[in-house]
Amino acid sequence: MASRQVAIYFAWSRSDEDHAQLGTLENRFTTLFEARRLQWPRLEHLADPTRFDQGITGFLDHLLLANFGMFADLAGTLTGNHARRAQRRNDTTHTALNGEWLTGVDTLVIISWDSNRSNQRTTPEEIHEVRTFLDKPGQTVFVCPHHDIGDIENLSAEEGRRRQEAELHHHGDLAIPSQQRFGTFGLSLLEGLGIPIKNRFGLRPAKTTDGNPAPLRVSTSADRFGLMSGVTTFNLHPHLPHFEMLGSSPSKLDVLARQAIDPTASPHPFAQGGRGDFDALLQTKPETFAGQLFISDPTIWMSTAGGLESLQRFWRNVLEIPLH
Repeated sequence: MASRQVAIYFAWSRSDEDHAQLGTLENRFTTLFEARRLQWPRLEHLADPTRFDQGITGFLDHLLLANFGMFADLAGTLTGNHARRAQRRNDTTHTALNGEWLTGVDTLVIISWDSNRSNQRTTPEEIHEVRTFLDKPGQTVFVCPHHDIGDIENLSAEEGRRRQEAELHHHGDLAIPSQQRFGTFGLSLLEGLGIPIKNRFGLRPAKTTDGNPAPLRVSTSADRFGLMSGVTTFNLHPHLPHFEMLGSSPSKLDVLARQAIDPTASPHPFAQGGRGDFDALLQTKPETFAGQLFISDPTIWMSTAGGLESLQRFWRNVLEIPLH
């Protein structure tokens, strides 16, 4: 584990996210003020406007980004190297996912929590660099698009409204508007690598009677790196995507873990179609790349949605994947 270099790449444009119009409900992050109001009094330690920006910027800095700190700290402790972190765009810089930034990295986590509205897409050069990165045995990439809630393409206005209301009632999070779509960067990278997927919906995961996440359904036969060894759950983030394999992807990917859908939640079209779970973790088959690529939701790298003990075991397993 020593000498491993972990990199966490937030594939968003902060200026686009920070400055989304608050008069528009759809396709933007919540503000810190809104989160405080909806979750009162849990977030009142962030109430002082002289210390904490109460807008979208404050939400991203003090809630969302802060929740990745535990994984980054653990990676630094176990490897002896500080986790490298970058945001794709901010007000002054653009950090491309290129060979220079990837130098020395062997474990890359791409957090594709970018709003589709901002249209963050990989360039041909970035796709080439990631493909080159994966040409080396032991190199590991996680591509992590978040949910796609309220997709009403090809539906009439009336059908679209009914669909969006059904999705809202299913996940039950009043901080989420009728449409909140993420992940263009990650999806475009996967398509460029020849393994297209779609991050469908925002499904509410099941929990046990004591309030913990329900056990995962793991394909142990596909787990050739022991990634899921000792890992029983992920988390209870209330809107998680199903990763649907498109085109030729089923021949290149295995489903490593499925997460149960909350059977007590309001009906969702996906569950009504016959599924009681969703594909939560995908892994490339051995012949796809010399290295390995996984597809997951960003929240498995976060510390605040439950299941932390199991997630910490998962993080350790990731850091123990053989480098050669």
